[in-house]
Amino acid sequence: MSVDNVVRLGRSGLKVSRLCLGTMTFGTQADEDMSFAIMDKALGAGVNFFDTADVYPLGGGHELAGTTETIIGRWLPRHRHEIILATKCVGEMGPFPHQKGASRKHILDAVDASLRRLNTDYIDLYQLHSYDTETPIEESLAALDYLVHVGKVRYVGCSNFKAWQLARALGKSEARGYVRFDSVQPRYNLLFREIERELLPLSQEEEVGVIPYNPIAGGLLSAKHNPKSEPQVGTRFNSSRASQLYRERYWHEDKFEMVKELKELAHEAGIPIVTMAVAWVAANPVVTAPIIGASKAEQLNDSLKALEYEIDHDLKARLDEMTQQYRRGDAER
Repeated sequence: MSVDNVVRLGRSGLKVSRLCLGTMTFGTQADEDMSFAIMDKALGAGVNFFDTADVYPLGGGHELAGTTETIIGRWLPRHRHEIILATKCVGEMGPFPHQKGASRKHILDAVDASLRRLNTDYIDLYQLHSYDTETPIEESLAALDYLVHVGKVRYVGCSNFKAWQLARALGKSEARGYVRFDSVQPRYNLLFREIERELLPLSQEEEVGVIPYNPIAGGLLSAKHNPKSEPQVGTRFNSSRASQLYRERYWHEDKFEMVKELKELAHEAGIPIVTMAVAWVAANPVVTAPIIGASKAEQLNDSLKALEYEIDHDLKARLDEMTQQYRRGDAER
């Protein structure tokens, strides 16, 4: 792996690739053979940082929860020494109340289940998938602290935390001597920039690594979708129970108009729009590694080009200005 493709995770000593492979399509949009091909392609290109979650594949529900980790676990053993593996808990894994959330019970149950499915005896980065309002954050942090001390987990992080939630967790860790979040995983792309106002400044100040998901807005920034027709079957917008969520996020007239303008700018710059979108996210100095994903191995091609492409200062400035409206919250638009 090129030295230029390696970056520290926050203030920790852990080194990861400059892009991270997301796997939430494994088991629905991508079958096992295709999932293996996607992982092989990413690793071959120098991406050794893989992210998953116990509830994946996205939108699979109880019936499929754990399928993605199981697929990864069948591929992982021959590559374990090469891979920095991240997974998450908190999501609903069954019909009983104790099978979700960030309680001590669920975290300890969930990590053991993930270890079995992933076919490994440790997880490099274990993350809370969301903030659990029904469990004191001290309880969650104490459980994560225990997992680090017994060696099941190397580092811990969080996903989908608001700035105040992350700040509160960091304060509790410092006050009580618990293990500290080394990363946060938020949604971030040219069409969703709200985290620039509070979460990114906090992460920079506290040296928390930022691993953004949705850098191409669920595929909308591929410019392959037609707003006048139904989303294609097999895409993020028409493939699972989570498709409605993605339509609510991105399937809007203003965003299609913006994608059209962005595509023209990418053409002018001589790069694929996907490469431009991923490179724009990666160019933010607070960002550690954007999470890229695919349902077919060849779909990774343009995203992987962002490893070698450094976005021009003038191009980034134009993109910043063009998409300024997406830096504000919905109530401000």
